[in-house]
Amino acid sequence: MSDSLRELWLRGIAFNPTAPSDVLVRLLDRAVGEAGLLMCEGRNLPDAVIDAALHHPDYVIRRALARNRYVDPARLAPLATDPSGVVRGWLAAGPRHYPRWVRPLPDDILVTLLTARDGGEDGKVTEHEIIGELESSRQIPLSFFRRMAGHEHPELRIRATWRWQSLTPAQRAALLNDPDPAVREAAQDRNWVLDPERVEARLPSFGSRNGFVFGTCALSAALVEQCFADGTVHLLAQNRHTPAYAVARLARHPEAKVRALVATRPDLGPDLVAELRGDPGDDVRMRARLHPFSRAWTEYEVIHRIIDHSPDCVCPITEPFTESNSGPAFGPSPDWFAACAVSEEPVLRRVAASWPGLSADLVATLAQDDDEEVRIRLACHHPLAPPHLLLDVFVTRPAHRPHLLALPAFPRTGRSHLIGHPDPEVRALAAADPALPDPPVEDSDTSVRRAAAANPSLSREALEALLANPRTAEGAAANPALPVPRMHALLDRCLNGTATLPGAVQR
Repeated sequence: MSDSLRELWLRGIAFNPTAPSDVLVRLLDRAVGEAGLLMCEGRNLPDAVIDAALHHPDYVIRRALARNRYVDPARLAPLATDPSGVVRGWLAAGPRHYPRWVRPLPDDILVTLLTARDGGEDGKVTEHEIIGELESSRQIPLSFFRRMAGHEHPELRIRATWRWQSLTPAQRAALLNDPDPAVREAAQDRNWVLDPERVEARLPSFGSRNGFVFGTCALSAALVEQCFADGTVHLLAQNRHTPAYAVARLARHPEAKVRALVATRPDLGPDLVAELRGDPGDDVRMRARLHPFSRAWTEYEVIHRIIDHSPDCVCPITEPFTESNSGPAFGPSPDWFAACAVSEEPVLRRVAASWPGLSADLVATLAQDDDEEVRIRLACHHPLAPPHLLLDVFVTRPAHRPHLLALPAFPRTGRSHLIGHPDPEVRALAAADPALPDPPVEDSDTSVRRAAAANPSLSREALEALLANPRTAEGAAANPALPVPRMHALLDRCLNGTATLPGAVQR
């Protein structure tokens, strides 16, 4: 057996969807090498395999599991207190390559990582470095900070101040008057963003055109005038703290893009709304028509999250805006999204299609919407999007393919009609369809050959021939029709050198 066949068989078995726990546990052997690590990180795993990986003596196995985006994050809780700080750091960093949707870590894991007093026994990272990884991982939902604002642990109340403006006024007031002096100090420090004089005093340390300051902080009259003087008013137009007199000036700004940014502000007076509805700019008029749907800043933010994006937008899919189960609402209501879904404005229907809580009947309606972006957003965001829509978007919009393939509802059959498609990614999808009578194992593209070799419609005899061919061996080893005894026999050859004839068919 050549080394190339060994690696191909190992990788194939590692991702064989029908491989049982006793097969997959064998791949945790250090001798397996890369294939075992790829398995721990790159696929869903049975409970027995997860348990074996969680308690594996080799930290590189635990480290790979820490970045698995297919396993329920709650199952990874022991890794938050792993003896290795590197393992904890990988858990905090989250899935590799930042998939569009990163599931938030459960509160207990977040609390453990944020309150740790050390960086692990190996001393390779500090607890602060681990927290730094966590902060940039998108695994902390905004709702977590609100929940932590009243937590009994002072350190977590301090963490709640990190998202100061997302807290309710009552929560901010409680933190400013917290019985713990460290919490009060943190709250006072964060509260500068709402004090125009402190903002102006701190600006030099940020830079004269800092986006965070001019886009989110309360600004003094001097800073507002500075924006108008140097032409940097785009951030000012979206800042919820911009004073009314400045909003009125922005609504009459000579630049149409600035007027458009103001047109959906919830604090825009009715006279200005009426004025903008008659604006010479098409985009300005359209946005002004949306104003009745922008009665609160959360609604404004949801609309602006979507309005300027293209059909191929692959921005991260973050925590959905919903009503909170543990406090004041932190997003638009379900009724608001439902009203958006039946609006005549395509932008609002795109907003509705991006909310995963939309009802089944509205999903069915939007799946047939005339606006392509509505259909694309529905396919990418809603768990009830029909499988045929997911397939259509996969074929027509390559940018969304990695995300769509990871969705549970993506169709696994009904794709054979695409086998002649010029795009090899589409052909590979078709080649895996069990209904395909003759999988193209000789296709010129590697990915198509691999998918064809993994097609469960192949006979045992055909599989054995494909296992012996380096061009198809990996796909054949990943074939769900491969008998479990044959999987073990292949592993014996790879790990122990046990003699098993390449062409032997296991019955």
